[in-house]
Amino acid sequence: KYANNDVVISVILGTGSNAAYVERAQAIPKWHGLLPKSGEMVSSLLIAISKLCYLESAVINMEWGNFRSSHLPLTEYDQALDAESLNPGEQIYEKVISGMYLGEIFRRVLCRMAKEAFFGDIVPPKLKEPFILGTPVMSAMHHDTSPDLKVVANNLKDILEISNTSLKMRKVIVQLCDIVATRGARLSAAGLLGILKKMGRDTIKEGEKQKTVIAMDGGLYEHYEEYRNSLENCLKELLGEEVSKTIKIEHSNDGSGIGAALLAASHSQYLEDES
Repeated sequence: KYANNDVVISVILGTGSNAAYVERAQAIPKWHGLLPKSGEMVSSLLIAISKLCYLESAVINMEWGNFRSSHLPLTEYDQALDAESLNPGEQIYEKVISGMYLGEIFRRVLCRMAKEAFFGDIVPPKLKEPFILGTPVMSAMHHDTSPDLKVVANNLKDILEISNTSLKMRKVIVQLCDIVATRGARLSAAGLLGILKKMGRDTIKEGEKQKTVIAMDGGLYEHYEEYRNSLENCLKELLGEEVSKTIKIEHSNDGSGIGAALLAASHSQYLEDES
């Protein structure tokens, strides 16, 4: 928002995930009465930097990683991962879209395939170790463009101690990476659509020239190209061609760190004004 006043949504897609958006004050049920003069809900950062009207808007921290619903499709792999996690029943949305968990979902599906003799009669022992396949490894295999899928072969050998895989097997593994990443990306896009619908920005109002910028931070979005492309393509698919032209996703490198610095500077200024 500091660099681009058209930004109204911010998302982090990295190890974890969260989102925030600008909301009209009158649309916040928990906000009763006038805003305190201290600006506890709309800080001086939003007044001086974000240029939001003092009593009209606020930034909502959604904590969307903790979203769960009967409408959120979960597989047996998601349910098992959640049950065996340190926080079962929590952060369900984050567990299907973020970098902390995509590689583990991939491992669990691959382990199931191994039990059905994908690698032969024996399930590779290393494949049974939780989180041995991180999302960066999954991404590297997904992006392998070598004719013989050498990156896939090397990772299987170095990490899982699986040698002598056929090219056909390696192609199936790349396809599995694509399935897991695409699902996570499309679920992320669905979350973005939900915010846009809440803000009334999923349609074009007659006579209005509307521009919506979504600031996106996080290593998953930045480095996992197939995931990023799938997310952006899915959002366009959901919005339609006309509305998509008014929506732009911009990479905000270390947006969290910059935002924290701006907030600290803003609060310092506020304390000086009070004194």
